[in-house]
Amino acid sequence: MGSKRSSRIRKPVRRGDAEKYLRYTLLSFALTVTLVRLFLEISGYPQLGGEELHIAHVLWGGLALFSAVLLSLILTNRWAYSLSAILAGIGVGLFIDEVGKFITQSNDYFYPAAAPIIYAFFLLLVWIYLHVRRSPPLSIRDELYRALGEMGEVLDHDLESEEHKDLESRLERIAQQVEHAEYQQLARRLQEFIDSESLQVVPDRKGAFERFIGYLERWERRWITLGRLKAILIGALLALGIVTVLDFARLISGISDPHTLTVWMDDLFSLGLVSSKSGILWFATLTILEGMVGLLLIIAVILLLVKSEGFGLTLAAAGLLLSLVGVDLLVFYFRQFSTIITALTQFLLLLLVYHYRRRSLRNII
Repeated sequence: MGSKRSSRIRKPVRRGDAEKYLRYTLLSFALTVTLVRLFLEISGYPQLGGEELHIAHVLWGGLALFSAVLLSLILTNRWAYSLSAILAGIGVGLFIDEVGKFITQSNDYFYPAAAPIIYAFFLLLVWIYLHVRRSPPLSIRDELYRALGEMGEVLDHDLESEEHKDLESRLERIAQQVEHAEYQQLARRLQEFIDSESLQVVPDRKGAFERFIGYLERWERRWITLGRLKAILIGALLALGIVTVLDFARLISGISDPHTLTVWMDDLFSLGLVSSKSGILWFATLTILEGMVGLLLIIAVILLLVKSEGFGLTLAAAGLLLSLVGVDLLVFYFRQFSTIITALTQFLLLLLVYHYRRRSLRNII
């Protein structure tokens, strides 16, 4: 028996599948808020309860969150963590959808600031996901934690061949570290176990998402050449740029024409987009920012057409990121959840920009 360490180690260790679980939470959160708002809009905002009771969906969100916590505390199976991540996303979505009621004295579900708060929370969750997605350098203690976690797949007879190879490589890295003799010895014993003929290894199975991505990649290789992809990208950037510039051009023309400006302001009041002079100022600020993004996208299109692809793609990505992270917060305030389609379009277009950049770099190499 080796000598005992003088102090316990409390340094946190990141879970091996943290990225996957956060992705489940992120997607279930976004889908929950979107579907709840869509359902309530279609059904006329019904209430579950009677004359005295109102069972708000924030209560169901609390139940989902409590279930997620219990699952992760009681069970150690991987499927339990996946289910817990999904329930957490659903619970947070149901909870934060009613944030307007809890930041106003009148319990106003439709309070304009609620939508940007929800969107800001979503952006925070995206930032956390992107931070976790970056693989940090692992210490031997981290490696052994993950190796022991992967042994659960062995006990469930669910260790796939690719997982088996990853586990072998991880244990080999641990076994080569001579400064941790106890870890090295444990890794060698685990290597003997997973290399035994009695170990059950199942063929690799791709989930529905992986199969769908594989289908899209095969379809793209067959039908979408790099030139066609560039044409699609230019068309999408140009369309979005023109749409976002139109209101900006209308504001500029209204400055020199009082009649046009009066008509524009009357439209804003009649549509309920603004209700005060300060609201007009903020809406004008939003229009200017959207116009700037639109101009960036149009300039990016011009650069792509004149073969200055590197700068053009960088400018397009910058404009889309500026809109998603900054401008859309104001857009959600004025246009509420109808902005979801716009934000989703911008996000998909940003992914298209990055995808085209990766494909063009592969062709150059």
